[in-house]
Amino acid sequence: MDEQTNDGEQTNDGERTNDLESWPSSTRHPGIDHVLSSESLKSLAHPLRVQIYDELSTYGPFTASGLAERLGESSGATSYHLRQLAKAGLVQEVEGRGTGRERWWERRPGSIAIPDARSLPPGSADRLAVKLVEDEWFRSREQNFREFLTTGEEVFGSDWLDIATSDTINLKLTPEQLHGLVTDIDVVLKKYIDAYKKTPSPGSRPVQIHINAFPLVRGQATDIDGAEG
Repeated sequence: MDEQTNDGEQTNDGERTNDLESWPSSTRHPGIDHVLSSESLKSLAHPLRVQIYDELSTYGPFTASGLAERLGESSGATSYHLRQLAKAGLVQEVEGRGTGRERWWERRPGSIAIPDARSLPPGSADRLAVKLVEDEWFRSREQNFREFLTTGEEVFGSDWLDIATSDTINLKLTPEQLHGLVTDIDVVLKKYIDAYKKTPSPGSRPVQIHINAFPLVRGQATDIDGAEG
């Protein structure tokens, strides 16, 4: 369940309230995901901002200088983009931590989703923004997995390496059957999200789970007799 935002509400004094709960819920996960508005989507649609948001989502709070070191950027650049993400309601300062010169930042709590590209005009700025954010997210996932494959043995013991998994399963399903499969997976994921997202256990580490379930473009539909056509 990926995480994102909407315009927020306009208060009487003209200030925008970036409250995730006030933003529209996605049809994919009603009441859980909140769909990014056009304004917030465009604010996120910058490669470095997506990287910053990913770092805060995956590893927790950082300062601008800490993010700069991890991402190979200048602290001036990360500081600027953090402020832009804050204006969009995607990140916030950590209360009671840090000083005026060294502020700590965290992602806003709550789950977000990017708009469905099919609902956006072809070639529009919003559709291009969706494409950029999606590409950066997939690049980040691939980088994390390749990093584990390359250096995991140097970092983790057998207790982690023996249980980490990457499976590919090929099935022939109808849209209804795929929907049932994805719904069942969502139920299991929500169980663990509810149990451990906010209250991690002692000895826990950041773990990333990738779920991709999709029809293959080059596949053929099975006809009524069971043959592919």
